[in-house]
Amino acid sequence: MLALRLARGSRPLVQLRRLLVAAASAGTGFLLLYVLAEAVARPAGSFPRLLWALVPLAATVQFAVAVARTDPATRPREGLDAAGLGPVRLSLVAAISTAVACTLGSALALAAFLHLRGDLAGLPFDGAGARLLHADQPLPVAAALTLLVLLPLTASAAAALTLPRRRPLAPQTGLPWGIALTACGLAALGYAGRGGPGMLVGWSLTAVGLALAGPGLAYACGTLVQAVRPGALRLLAGRALQEEAPRVGPPLGVLCAVGAAALTALALRDRGGLLVPLGPLTGPAAALVALCAAATLLTSAVEARQGRAASRETLTDIGAPAKVLRTAASLRATALVAVCVPLSWGVAQLTSLALTR
Repeated sequence: MLALRLARGSRPLVQLRRLLVAAASAGTGFLLLYVLAEAVARPAGSFPRLLWALVPLAATVQFAVAVARTDPATRPREGLDAAGLGPVRLSLVAAISTAVACTLGSALALAAFLHLRGDLAGLPFDGAGARLLHADQPLPVAAALTLLVLLPLTASAAAALTLPRRRPLAPQTGLPWGIALTACGLAALGYAGRGGPGMLVGWSLTAVGLALAGPGLAYACGTLVQAVRPGALRLLAGRALQEEAPRVGPPLGVLCAVGAAALTALALRDRGGLLVPLGPLTGPAAALVALCAAATLLTSAVEARQGRAASRETLTDIGAPAKVLRTAASLRATALVAVCVPLSWGVAQLTSLALTR
């Protein structure tokens, strides 16, 4: 009840982020139901399709966790321990809020899926997708509910486990491991080619490697910003970027992996294209993953801004103009773009080379 009361009394922007989580969950739930209908109609090759459907699920879980971390209702405050809202209780609140948003999305996905199949009559576009969704085959109820429950359970568990604010590791710690995993992913792509589960393994290793390397890359960007006799503005931007690196680094690396995948698809478009694992819904699934990755990065940036609230107040109190703070934020964003765009292009070139061998 406490989690529901806190959720109901939140600000409109917080509610909007929760609705975005519900929308992403609805899209992922619809994809999972589509994979189930495909498996019933064409059992051959159903397992690789299910594995590919886990990619948007992972992107949605990452977005849901990022939203939970920026939720004011789950932020530790002084004096809340005496009221019974310690770290464990706040983690429980985050898990319940995340589960409610994801469950709402899964329910919407089920309603839309049944409506487009023609199982729910009396509404516009009833049965419009009957052929695509294999309405001639019965839908296993137990399997459908199991797939729909998978996302709320995973997202709520991840939010509860990652919410406590532990002291983060140094950003440079994961850089060697990230480079090694990215290299392994490229090797797996070269071995698997354009088909089969090996391609999914290669892309997954590449994405995880870039996510691990992301904090180190963001920290390096902050170092470059304040290199060679920096002034006050570059020092402010560089130090803030180094401080934000543990928060924005992982989603930044995932977004680089998504960008590299898009560039690879464009590069191979005239040479047979990439694998289409989810049939007609491959494009919407890719769009969902890209939107979740971008939304996760923006939400992590909001979390970093919340963490710098005290520093901003201090700078404002000593007379720092608001224009200086805005210029420093623009400089940080420019530095990240200047590093990540060439990185995505380079990874795309390497993956294209690996997939055409």
